[in-house]
Amino acid sequence: MTTADNAPGARMAAEIAEQPSLLAGILDERQVIADIAAEITTEPPRFVLLAARGSSDHAAMYAKYLFEVLLGLPVGLASPSVTTLYEADVDLRDVLLVTVSQSGASPDLLEVTETARKQGARTLALTNTPGSPLTEASELTVFIRAGEERAVAATKSYTCTLLTLYLLVDAMRGGDARHARDIPATANDTLSHCHDTVRHLVDRYRFADRVVTTARGYSYPGACEAALKLSETSYLAVRPYSGADLLHGPVATIDADTAVLTLASEGKGAQAMHPVLDTVATHGADILAIGSGAFAVPANSRIPLDRTAEELAPLIEILPVQRLALELAIAHRENPDQPRGLAKITKTR
Repeated sequence: MTTADNAPGARMAAEIAEQPSLLAGILDERQVIADIAAEITTEPPRFVLLAARGSSDHAAMYAKYLFEVLLGLPVGLASPSVTTLYEADVDLRDVLLVTVSQSGASPDLLEVTETARKQGARTLALTNTPGSPLTEASELTVFIRAGEERAVAATKSYTCTLLTLYLLVDAMRGGDARHARDIPATANDTLSHCHDTVRHLVDRYRFADRVVTTARGYSYPGACEAALKLSETSYLAVRPYSGADLLHGPVATIDADTAVLTLASEGKGAQAMHPVLDTVATHGADILAIGSGAFAVPANSRIPLDRTAEELAPLIEILPVQRLALELAIAHRENPDQPRGLAKITKTR
């Protein structure tokens, strides 16, 4: 391994840079995903249940919007402790359980999947790890094709999971992935063009003590992922909120010492954020807006992005955030490749 490979953040930087080519590879293999979608629709579920942890949980939240908005299927997020701690007997007949796990090795997600199958659910695993225990426990498996991810902070596995979930749901509704075809090129352009802006923002935000991330609609899971990335790499106190929830009390904690990061891509989600950010601005907060709708909302700083279909915007919005998390960590003299107290696989029950 070279000195450059050992430099703080080298692994995370390399994995961020890989994303455009990996996303292109997933699109090249979309027929494999479409075949799984066809198999699911032969016995359409009445309900979808999603199980995940960490960054994968934010990807699952994104899937919730896809299933409900694009397919009209009701969706819930599983609470693993219902199975692992309380051993509840839940009727899961005609339910599709989608377990999202980069490693495919989390004991609680494995137990949830095994139990759900016994309780009548049809089980689908989305994982990055062929041969993992989760693939053995699930009836169906889709691989997210992110390759080995060596940095502890998930970057490429997150966006690859988002695209895989989108292609699955799009195929289930009879789509041909046409809106996703430009995503690799858009990702490449975004990473190329945001570099200098992010460096400037690091100088602005390296002294921030409190950060709030916020969004509505499809972008809200990205706000949660942004909070995770900033907290696990730079150890900042970051809280994610839906824009609607932010106004139900937490906005009272925001002042001129608070940095607010909002994801706002053109569409209904960004429109709904405008009055929220109007209120936040009156509290004196420093607002950073990222997205194709960045100029449509009140903000002190902006990273404008190319427009995509609203349901695909989360794949692009998170890329500048990943770069910001990386550069902030380095500015704080931390190594984002090896956050303190964290491991790549977290084994919870």
